[in-house]
Amino acid sequence: MERRQKNAIAILMVCCAAIVAAQEAAPKPKIANAKVQEVSASAGLKTTVDGLMQKQTAPLWIGYSIPTAPKERTMCCFDSVDNFGSGANKCCMGCRMESEKGSFSGTNSNCPQPEALPYAFVFFRAENKQITKLRVYSADCALDFANLPLYWLEGVKPEQSVELLAGMVPKEDSEDSNRHKEPGREAVMAIALHDTPAADAALEKMIQPGQRPSLRENVAFWLGVERGKKGLELLRKYVRDDPDDRVREKGTFAFSESSEPEALKDLIGMARHDQSPRVRGQAIFWLAQKGSKKAAEQITDAIENDPETEVKKKAVFALSQMHDADAVPRLINVAKTNKNPVVRKQAIFWLGQMNDPRALDFLEEILTK
Repeated sequence: MERRQKNAIAILMVCCAAIVAAQEAAPKPKIANAKVQEVSASAGLKTTVDGLMQKQTAPLWIGYSIPTAPKERTMCCFDSVDNFGSGANKCCMGCRMESEKGSFSGTNSNCPQPEALPYAFVFFRAENKQITKLRVYSADCALDFANLPLYWLEGVKPEQSVELLAGMVPKEDSEDSNRHKEPGREAVMAIALHDTPAADAALEKMIQPGQRPSLRENVAFWLGVERGKKGLELLRKYVRDDPDDRVREKGTFAFSESSEPEALKDLIGMARHDQSPRVRGQAIFWLAQKGSKKAAEQITDAIENDPETEVKKKAVFALSQMHDADAVPRLINVAKTNKNPVVRKQAIFWLGQMNDPRALDFLEEILTK
């Protein structure tokens, strides 16, 4: 009897271990029409990828999972796919991997919010022993590989993934590079998604003042979108006070995309104090997209106090775009009381574009006097 109990306990322990192992297994994407082969990346990611590309010149795909900070995000395609099987999400129909249409990051307001999962999937397309495409997808995106080989890598270390991706980012702009021919732009996004300090270190190197402007702009955007507190720290260090007006102007968008509450203060500071009227105007525009009462107050302050008429005009436009209950009354007040006739005229113009009874009443009032 005692022996049977011991055997039963041993079997139970084995079963429990198997369940835990299954639960901890690396996640895999929803794959259709692919000749899948699983390959260990224990020899190192770059060595493994290079070895697979040397095997054949015909098109092939290589994929693996990466850890990400849990966050509601959809990375899928604009094109729909009809036959992904029962696992396909009707809101994110999926991607034809051989289509020229690429991935996008965002959410669909008509669909349920995606689950905040701590991983995503990276894929390389290789042909003639060169990587020609790089794509990143979320777990809800079903993928059709058009019957091409797919080498699925197990045991990929995040730090090695960041290193490999960083090596794909070109050091100089090329005239014929774009997001389909050139995987470098996608590589920046993929790096930013990695939940590892190595990603911050790689992105910091890419946003240094000596780097090409288009790269710095792209890195700044993803620092705001994906890197949280560390991303905001790097934006403050390399963007907010950069001597190049263009870098600061483009960087206002990155501050507006940050989920860190302190980023709003930086955006307000740029709207108020930046030496460039273009930067102040752009910061005001992105403040309007935040749609908060505090943002409305700052925009109104710019209309009253900014020394440049062009910035005031941009602030009036920004106020007209806000989905805020106080935006129309604020705009009416500008049209009535601002000392600058150009600004008053601009406020009246934008009130005329707004389908709001209060704006229409005001316009009727000034037209019938």
